Amino acid sequence: MNALNIRSALVLGLTLALGLAVLGYQLAGAAIEVKQYDRSVTVKGLAERDVISDIVLWPVEFAAAGNQLEELYDLMEQHTGKIKAFLIKSGVAAEDITFLSPSITDKSAQQWGGNERAEFRYTATQTVTVYSKNIEAVRAVMSQLSELGKQGIVFTGDNHQSQTEYIYTSLNQIKPEMIEEATRNAREVGEKFAKDSASKLGKIKKASQGQFSVSSRDRSNPHIKKVRVVSTVEYYLSD
Repeated sequence: MNALNIRSALVLGLTLALGLAVLGYQLAGAAIEVKQYDRSVTVKGLAERDVISDIVLWPVEFAAAGNQLEELYDLMEQHTGKIKAFLIKSGVAAEDITFLSPSITDKSAQQWGGNERAEFRYTATQTVTVYSKNIEAVRAVMSQLSELGKQGIVFTGDNHQSQTEYIYTSLNQIKPEMIEEATRNAREVGEKFAKDSASKLGKIKKASQGQFSVSSRDRSNPHIKKVRVVSTVEYYLSD
């Protein structure tokens, strides 16, 4: 092999070696960048708010007993009239009051009643339902039912169906603000994590919004609801 060929081979070898070195460096740098780009942190942001219910559903159940069916129906009708008048007088709108038909039980027709004769053959229960947006008026009248009790009306309502229910229907109006607040809170948590780990918080990689929950704030104030949402956000991290 002459000197020219040897020189050419050396140049080609050096060129290939240099090219491979540069390529290796570039690939190594790219690998580092990809690895850094894949670094992320997942955080949760919470938003809570106390709101006042805007609808109350209040079943008022009462009962009576007697031996004459016609007289018992008349008595139940008198009771419903007194209850309705009392509610309207206390600030409840007439259109917010509805009545169910009385439910009558004939104890003499019950096979499981035993041989003991009941004092009254018939018992009746009836429900007056208040469905109102006037929360304050309804809550005020709830504590005054004893006045009707003094007039001989026996109120029941120990069963689950007779429990008062407070409803919040304006959730869609506060959703955007609460989602924004939860996302902002998540970013604050992410920035704190990034600072503690000597990193920088980047753009959002992935985010998911949690379900909104509405529950009574406490037992003493069931008309006050606590609305809660948790957003989960994954951020990129960089050095």
